[in-house]
Amino acid sequence: MVEKAREDMRKNNQQPEQQEKDMKQGTQPGDEVSKEGLAERLEATEAELKACQEKVLRLAAELENFKKRIEREKAEHMKFALEAFAKELLPFLDNLERAVSSAKETKDIDSLIEGLELTLSGYLKTLERFGLKTFAAVGQRFDPSYHEALTVEESQDVEENTVVKELLKGYTLHDRVLRPALVVVSKKPSKDSGQKETNA
Repeated sequence: MVEKAREDMRKNNQQPEQQEKDMKQGTQPGDEVSKEGLAERLEATEAELKACQEKVLRLAAELENFKKRIEREKAEHMKFALEAFAKELLPFLDNLERAVSSAKETKDIDSLIEGLELTLSGYLKTLERFGLKTFAAVGQRFDPSYHEALTVEESQDVEENTVVKELLKGYTLHDRVLRPALVVVSKKPSKDSGQKETNA
């Protein structure tokens, strides 16, 4: 009994020493299980990373195809954007050709003028349907956004900086100025001009 008790005490004393030795050597109970678990986790992470990389490459390819398709559609749209507009203008070209042919045969200037006026009127209405409109200039105060002054003209009858003549019509496209009107703008008569008129 005494010998058995001593043997148990000796084994118990050796256990902390063995545990300390294991700790110094960097090993812990169940280390083999932990390494296997880490290996499995690493393998799973690598598989997930590979799947993510493949997904990124697939999305990049889809994005590139989408960009190419948009570019093709844009080019196609630009190519035929005026198709409807051009079709609307064709009848006016036909009318002009008929008017010229008729004038050559009959020499009827009045009929030619009437036909041209009707063609011009229909042409302007068609342009308006597409958002292209003329705007009034004469009598308006000079606005550089809408008017381009070619010259000035002295006048006592109108306020200074008023458009007194329109040399070329101005147009807007959907309320944006497409071409400013070419105009003549009024200014106050100079003193020299007044003296000349008095002397005259």
